[in-house]
Amino acid sequence: MVKKDGPLWSPSDFKIQNSLLKRFMNSVGQKNYDDLYQWSITSPDSFWNEVWNFCGITASSKSILSLKNPNDMQKAEFFPNATLNYAENLLKRRDDAIAIYFYNENQQKHHLTYAQLYDQVSQIVAQFQKWDIESGDIVAGYLPNLAETVIAMLAAASIGAIWTSCSPDFGTKSLIDRFSQVKPKVLLVADGYTYQGKTFNCLERVPEILEAISSIKHTIVVPYLDMKETHPHTDWKEILKFQKPADIEFKQFPFNHPLFILYSSGTTGIPKCIAHGAGGTLLQHLKEHQLHCDIKPGDKVFYYTTCGWMMWNWLVSALASDASIVLYEGSPTHPTLDHLFQIAQEVEITLFGTSAKYLSALEKAEFKTSQNLSSLKTIASTGSPLANETFEYVYKSIKQDVHLASISGGTDIISCFMLGNPLLPVWPGQLQGAGLGMKIEVFDDEGKPLNYGQGELVCTAPFPSRPLWFWNDEGDQKYFNTYFNRYPNVWHHGDFIERTLENGFIIYGRSDATLNPGGVRIGTAEIYRQVEQVYEVLESLAVGQQIKGDEHIILFVHLRQNLHLTEELSDRIKKQIRTNTTPRHVPSYIYQIQDLPRTKNGKLSEIVVRQILSQQPIKNLDALANPECLEQFKKFIIY
Repeated sequence: MVKKDGPLWSPSDFKIQNSLLKRFMNSVGQKNYDDLYQWSITSPDSFWNEVWNFCGITASSKSILSLKNPNDMQKAEFFPNATLNYAENLLKRRDDAIAIYFYNENQQKHHLTYAQLYDQVSQIVAQFQKWDIESGDIVAGYLPNLAETVIAMLAAASIGAIWTSCSPDFGTKSLIDRFSQVKPKVLLVADGYTYQGKTFNCLERVPEILEAISSIKHTIVVPYLDMKETHPHTDWKEILKFQKPADIEFKQFPFNHPLFILYSSGTTGIPKCIAHGAGGTLLQHLKEHQLHCDIKPGDKVFYYTTCGWMMWNWLVSALASDASIVLYEGSPTHPTLDHLFQIAQEVEITLFGTSAKYLSALEKAEFKTSQNLSSLKTIASTGSPLANETFEYVYKSIKQDVHLASISGGTDIISCFMLGNPLLPVWPGQLQGAGLGMKIEVFDDEGKPLNYGQGELVCTAPFPSRPLWFWNDEGDQKYFNTYFNRYPNVWHHGDFIERTLENGFIIYGRSDATLNPGGVRIGTAEIYRQVEQVYEVLESLAVGQQIKGDEHIILFVHLRQNLHLTEELSDRIKKQIRTNTTPRHVPSYIYQIQDLPRTKNGKLSEIVVRQILSQQPIKNLDALANPECLEQFKKFIIY
């Protein structure tokens, strides 16, 4: 059980009384947050109906029945008779206020008003209709994080087509592994992109993609870099030139009409194609944005993401709350370490979303912002656990009066299980609590719930953003095995977590990456937190390996430039771990490496290192952003 001396931040009474969550609480007659949460999980039909009303969902019909089959996690169905259109909810406004701000690492910027956004969506809709793109067809984007990416997605959703996307840092083979499974009819691709000042050509990849995916009938090129290369495909600018803006006829579809296809990381095999529904995505995002993040009309919402990560979908949905969204394309630290905070000041961003890795890198660089962040209400962090010390760093060096919300969910649910709460204090190292309507529990190895302590993250009641299905999954067998095979009628998420005395949560890493020396289960995040307090260490990665009948912890460290792992430094790392955890956490071996393997979304991949050390085959190198770094681990195999 974790107990800290005190919170790092508590909301003022003014902020509490003026929050959307407090307003919602009053509207449903709940006196405090604990009662509200309990009501949300014991009366989900009433709760989700009230969320629908409070958040103002636009629909042609609303189901009288809010939840069908409430006791069956797989067969439960929310709002079975409702019909709506996701894009219509994001395009309610047609005025001259700014809807989208765009910035990139080259310090280019532009914006679109709500009226311009609506008009350009209507123009792309007209082009899709000219090509006879229909409900259920797949539209695929191989695009940077551009306004055009948002426009294309909304155009597809307007007519009931299904949007799927990958960012251009996915190699051609990775892209084909994903898109070839879902057989898109339309491909949108940028001519190129830049990262850390380097330019990458995307047009040269198109012939191989089209040869591999015969379902693609139409290709649209977005001239992001204006590379002036000739090509035989439809040009985005030509569409806007010849198609005239018009009113959009938003076709109405069932609540569970498929909206997005997202992809698993693919580190254990070919990526799974996860279909998400329009109604569940919209309802869940509105709940999270308005009730947990306090996003109000006129707010400016930023998340550092690519369109290959579910946080992109999450960000774009903020348009449904009458908020502006801020898109950024490129490296977050190019050309300067404070580039994103310069943008935050200029735009007056109210919610700044990023990764724990980014905040940790700023901490290691001893960065202290000099920007005016007076408009900033919330900093959100996800992607990996945020260490206690990084929580403290944010309040010391970024902003003192800010709601720091560590959030966690994933591609599987296109939303969050645990996230921030504007009514409650922020404790170091903790996610503030479970999302409303999400019946989160911690199970021990025998499937019994724990009031406190470490165990498996599970969800024991239906929620609206549960995936509809996996693509090409006959009989839903892969779907069942992924989420429901371990505990009957219980969603098993695969995270190793702890519920705290403050009723918050701590994430210790993925369950399949936990360590087990001497039969004691240890989350990798417990080790990383200690190791990365050592000045010389930038990052670390721990895996377990069977040696002489027991599991030993092997730790790899990435050090600051021009530093080397000495015996003295190795001893100091071990002492740091032993002093602040237990002797079982201390690694048997520590090795220096030059880079750590990461997925395309920036998450550490302990699994692939464990596979190398155990001399197991690696099923999908293309799932990694930097597979070239794996060669260095082979010399550490213990025979």
